[in-house]
Amino acid sequence: MLKLWQQIFLGMILGAVAGIFFGEYTTYLKPLGDIFINMIKMIVVPLIFFSISSAITSMEQSHSLGRIGGKSILIYLVSTAIAIAIGLCLANIFDPSAGVKHTEMFGKATNVEATAISFTDTIVGMIPTNPVKAMADGNVLQIIVFALFLGTAVNIAGKKVQKVADSLSEIAEVIYSLTGIIMKFAPIGVFALIGWVVGTQDPEILKSLVKVVILVISACLLHTIIVYSLFIGALARLNPIKFFKKIIDAQILAFSTSSSSATLPITMQVAEDKLGVSKSTANFVLPLGSTVNMDGTAIYLGIATVFVAGLVGVDLTMADYATVVFTATLASIGAAGIPGVALVMMSMVFASIGLPIEAIAIIAGVDRLLDMVRTTVNVTGDLAISVVIDRSEGNFNEEIFNKDDSDLNLKSLPK
Repeated sequence: MLKLWQQIFLGMILGAVAGIFFGEYTTYLKPLGDIFINMIKMIVVPLIFFSISSAITSMEQSHSLGRIGGKSILIYLVSTAIAIAIGLCLANIFDPSAGVKHTEMFGKATNVEATAISFTDTIVGMIPTNPVKAMADGNVLQIIVFALFLGTAVNIAGKKVQKVADSLSEIAEVIYSLTGIIMKFAPIGVFALIGWVVGTQDPEILKSLVKVVILVISACLLHTIIVYSLFIGALARLNPIKFFKKIIDAQILAFSTSSSSATLPITMQVAEDKLGVSKSTANFVLPLGSTVNMDGTAIYLGIATVFVAGLVGVDLTMADYATVVFTATLASIGAAGIPGVALVMMSMVFASIGLPIEAIAIIAGVDRLLDMVRTTVNVTGDLAISVVIDRSEGNFNEEIFNKDDSDLNLKSLPK
């Protein structure tokens, strides 16, 4: 049985072949793709609401809103915001959609023409006057804000409303399960939509995917080398080169498994035995990071947003870019661990600025390749931030950090 990513990739290849050979007849495939996209749209609102609200309540339950927790979350969110800003900047400089004809193949984007909207109006507009209406309208920003308020309120109420916190967590698990079921239809949806795109639209669209892949990999390398080096050098006052040499085991496993969670045991071992992070910090910061730190995915979302906007002929405003940064950063709080997380988060971001969610089908075929790179960035960030936090708390063992790897007894990687 092929893995899901293999099925999606195969669906993309078969769809492209069908488009080449059957041309306009692939229009009959489009309803299958539309059904898949509608299922994605169906899950977006409950996924945003329950994943974020339950994530906030679970942080309180695990005492992660204390000094170390607050510090960790702040750095993780700042790092994610920087990551998506890098993705947006590179995508604007090296436009991956250049040379492709603007298309309305997914319908018209719902963006309105840019108007003089003040910063104050933007902030006020994020607060829902009617949360139910915000959900019905699919207003992603208002849903996120309401979920944050609700999760915080549950935390403040404490044990008196423990059943509410448990219910939010349990419903979130059901939504995650439903998301997994929907993603099983992704190969069929991708096959149908790619077949339709190749058969009826500009074939340059698929060629432009190569640019997207190159841009995402380049941005991930840039973020890893520059941002994490600054974290280690400026904040932790340690040698970044030595840091990168010591974490290669975790990076290799992250790249091969494409899973921060699967890499977590070796990540914690590397943090303690090679980097000198205290056990208490590693046991708290690294599991938290595997949940909320998604720098690689943030880069991917930034580039994908500019790419799709270029395809449909939408000129993104500064307000749109700010919305993308805000939405992707906060969505990362509760979205980790969800099957097809990047594609689901992409639908959230697209919805927040009015881009057609259907366009994720074009990118889905290369998602697995980029997932390997994204996960490596995420794990590297987890380790870098654990060092920064432990150093700031005065628990960091610099003697272990300065030792050669040969002096350490690192357990073998899991088979």
